[in-house]
Amino acid sequence: MSVTAASGFRAAGVTAGLKPSGKPDLALVVNDGPEHVGAAVFTSNRVEAAPVTWSRQVVTDGRVDAVVLNSGGANACTGAQGFLDTHRTAELVAEATGVSAGDVVVCSTGLIGELLPMDRIENGVTQVSGAVSADGGADAAEAIMTTDTVAKECEGIGSGYVVGGMAKGAGMLAPALATMLVVVTTDAVLTPEQADEALRTATRLTFDRIDSDGCQSTNDTVLLMASGASGVAPEMGEFTSILTEVCQDLALQLITDAEGAAHDIEIVVYGAANINDGLEVARAIARNNLFKCAVFGGDPNWGRVLAAVGTTKAAFDARTLDVAINGVMVCRDGGVGDDRSGVDLSNREVKVEVFLKAGEQSVTIFTNDLTHDYVHENSAYST
Repeated sequence: MSVTAASGFRAAGVTAGLKPSGKPDLALVVNDGPEHVGAAVFTSNRVEAAPVTWSRQVVTDGRVDAVVLNSGGANACTGAQGFLDTHRTAELVAEATGVSAGDVVVCSTGLIGELLPMDRIENGVTQVSGAVSADGGADAAEAIMTTDTVAKECEGIGSGYVVGGMAKGAGMLAPALATMLVVVTTDAVLTPEQADEALRTATRLTFDRIDSDGCQSTNDTVLLMASGASGVAPEMGEFTSILTEVCQDLALQLITDAEGAAHDIEIVVYGAANINDGLEVARAIARNNLFKCAVFGGDPNWGRVLAAVGTTKAAFDARTLDVAINGVMVCRDGGVGDDRSGVDLSNREVKVEVFLKAGEQSVTIFTNDLTHDYVHENSAYST
């Protein structure tokens, strides 16, 4: 149930000394082939980390032999030296594994604005490259954690092939993508074009639809690698469906582990004129701090929902809006519905349904509440 669930992959996670805590902080996933197909989706933040800039170049030819990931430092906003350090990291992996540096994806996560200690990176690469094995997926998933409280892994089974994955992320979770690093592997036989199309479809419906705090990272990377070791060329509809299921599982694990979260909130918008309208409405609610605080406090304050809907440019008539919270229709036709005291917010799962009555489209966004723990975590992140 990890990135090594699919045949043709080896992985490891080690402690390179990047984290003051002394916890594992460097991971490596190697594709042993026979195919070395890779595709990736990156953050749309215009301030992007050096590893993102490097890795965009790596995947342009559709080949990826390995990915090295470090926690304990984002290598973002580090100027020319940061890019040189990324390049050097890829070279170190290439030297240790016998591949080309231009086929090594590099991912980093942690504090922005600090150069990586390259002496520790160098020693860590030597250590991790010697430790990779078909059983090393769990160690790799642990090594990429930052404020995560648990490692995140998933596996999907296709018709003669496997899809496995790992992810990290617990804050700065917002479209496009979430601060998350995701590596998904498969032993299916794919062309670079098939891998890219399937990944973009899966990402659009999963990682792009979680929104923890409205904050977009500089380092987001979702990477798909295909080894072709199964010898099976999948039916692409089935493969994309399984890939989407794996990505959705990982995405929901990210939301559940969001920093300090006490509630997982599913926001469903029905009757939107189009998908974009539905997404705009759902994201407006997901990013509304007053609503998120209300959920944390167990207060089914549906007025916060309507106020958020009203900030959008989506098509709707405010006089016909309906809102339900955990199955109780608290708002009907823009006015008072059933007694809000009937809403039970004691469980972790919360479902908010908004009925725009403007069309036939429906969308879902996942978010979480805003808690004391979230504020505490992020008020002292750099210290």
